[in-house]
Amino acid sequence: MTDEKKLTGLTLLKKGETRYPTSPDEANLETFENANQQRNYWITFETSEFTSLCPITGQPDFATIRVEYIPGELCVESKSFKLYLFSFRQTGTFYEEIVNRIYSDLSETLKPRRLMVNGDFTARGGITSSVRIDSDEV
Repeated sequence: MTDEKKLTGLTLLKKGETRYPTSPDEANLETFENANQQRNYWITFETSEFTSLCPITGQPDFATIRVEYIPGELCVESKSFKLYLFSFRQTGTFYEEIVNRIYSDLSETLKPRRLMVNGDFTARGGITSSVRIDSDEV
């Protein structure tokens, strides 16, 4: 496959202006073909700058989100994934829903061999929360 053909479906890279999605439903997780499907290898994305809103108070929630997966036929393009995570910024959602949504969206889009999503949320009322989903345990 030529490099040009590999990149055909990627629309967010090299754009001069970036349009930020306002919700996960509006975000577009772009993918490209895994060129090394013959072996298992891990891809990890992590950000400590994840934000969302408390659905009750509307106050911001902060988290470190870590995604690890062994790709099947597809890999997620990192800029589209960054914009996808950014789309939660104005979304009022509980921690558990956020991590489950990320897991479901990536699982449906990529159909990876293995997927783990972890959200470590900063303290609220003196209690920290961590939510983790591992496809080997689902």
